[in-house]
Amino acid sequence: MTGKPSSTAVNAEGATEGKARWGLRQGDEISPGRTVVRPLGGGKRYEVYLAWEDRMCSLVVVKLLRPDRAEKERSRRALEREAELLARLAHPVLLRGFGAVVDGPSPHLVLEHLEGPTLRSLLGHGPVTAEQLLPAAVHLAGALHYLTSEDVVHLDLKPDNVVVGVTPRVIDFSLARSLEQAAATATPVGSLSYMAPEQCDPAGRGPMGTASDVWGLGATLYHAASGRKPFDLGAGRAPEGAEAARYPQLEREAAPLPSFVPTELSETIMACLAPDPANRPSAHEVATGLEPASARAARRVRVGRRGAYLR
Repeated sequence: MTGKPSSTAVNAEGATEGKARWGLRQGDEISPGRTVVRPLGGGKRYEVYLAWEDRMCSLVVVKLLRPDRAEKERSRRALEREAELLARLAHPVLLRGFGAVVDGPSPHLVLEHLEGPTLRSLLGHGPVTAEQLLPAAVHLAGALHYLTSEDVVHLDLKPDNVVVGVTPRVIDFSLARSLEQAAATATPVGSLSYMAPEQCDPAGRGPMGTASDVWGLGATLYHAASGRKPFDLGAGRAPEGAEAARYPQLEREAAPLPSFVPTELSETIMACLAPDPANRPSAHEVATGLEPASARAARRVRVGRRGAYLR
């Protein structure tokens, strides 16, 4: 690998500034037969690149451990576990994985390249219409139901981790774990604005589980439907240990959604955000409950030469 480690500032939610980076450029080799096309960004633990894969003769996404983590056995094992998890999951809404290189100087995960924007980027233009959001909500809830059947929780569902297309796709399984592992997790896990109360305070609010992903779905749909987060990340700048300020979802409920959000969708979203996990619907209930409204919304949309429009 020809790039030299350096440092950079990463501003994504949950990332830390000043992390070391490889600084790879177009044409640099990540591993034999796998070369950089362009950087895609990154977070606290990883750099992400669009790459060309000779063996598959295809574009792929490479999730590369940062230089300061590449030699750490714990980070390498986490990468390996994510690859193994993706290898056994098979669902139309979930990202596919194509293996990992755990040993050597550049440990990385090879992932499917998805065309399309993230839900986060679309929200830069305002709320998503109900006609667009209802089908996506059904697909996402169906994927969470499937994960439940596979004994897996994602624990980081948010607009950044949803790629928008005809069928939305859920990405980034770096925090995912089994139900047993999630229940045994004793420290906060997730992205501040989209974490269920039990993810913020596992000791005081009970174990994480499938209901935590339902909360993440609710928080994601809330943001998409209204154009604002259910809980402001600005509170995340509070001093370490000030849980009430750092995690406002521990102290209050989300404000009602705007009146332009259809009642059926609004009620489902708010139910997903119930503070008590026992009071949230299951992912299956969300999917089946919203399907009729999604079908009605689809009938109001026609597709012509100039794209989709409402009847």
